[in-house]
Amino acid sequence: MTKHIITAKILAAPLATMAGLSASAASEFGTLIFHDDFERSESQELKDEPGNNWTTSSHKTAGGRKQVDLRNGAMYMHTAEGANHAVSVRQAFAFRDGTVGMRFMLENDGEKLQLNFADMKLKTVHAGHLFDAKVSLTSVSFEDKKTGFMDLKIRAANKSKTLAAVDRVRLVKTKRKTIPHAIVKGVWHNQPRDLAPAN
Repeated sequence: MTKHIITAKILAAPLATMAGLSASAASEFGTLIFHDDFERSESQELKDEPGNNWTTSSHKTAGGRKQVDLRNGAMYMHTAEGANHAVSVRQAFAFRDGTVGMRFMLENDGEKLQLNFADMKLKTVHAGHLFDAKVSLTSVSFEDKKTGFMDLKIRAANKSKTLAAVDRVRLVKTKRKTIPHAIVKGVWHNQPRDLAPAN
């Protein structure tokens, strides 16, 4: 079972700011348009109830089983055994040229936190996928999905095995970037400031 933990302030923006930064540092990230400190209680423990306009995929991917839990000012996520897709927690807001900040922890080997940015009105890509940012215990990676593997024509060719090997290699090289960067397991980390442990 994969677990992910996100907590504290989740921010996005036309350049978002992170709570706790000095005024000068915060101005680097722009105007805050959304944040959540997860300081609330759920009314029950059987189904996802993240609140504050968050939605989850559990009803479709895990038969409604609870995969998202709020505890001690943190959102805990895990993918239920037998689920047909990794747990997805979503928040809708509009921005251009933004920053996302968060405090997070990866508790176990093999875990990763994936931030997927999508425009559901964009019909040239599968499920509106624009790009991903992924953090694991060993690296940070980014992928352009809009002009890469989620472009409908490229995706169809890839699924039907008609995408030429040379094109696949080119797409991996030009649409994905992985930066080796180790972080400490089981420790809180702050972003976008750094990957150093949070206090």
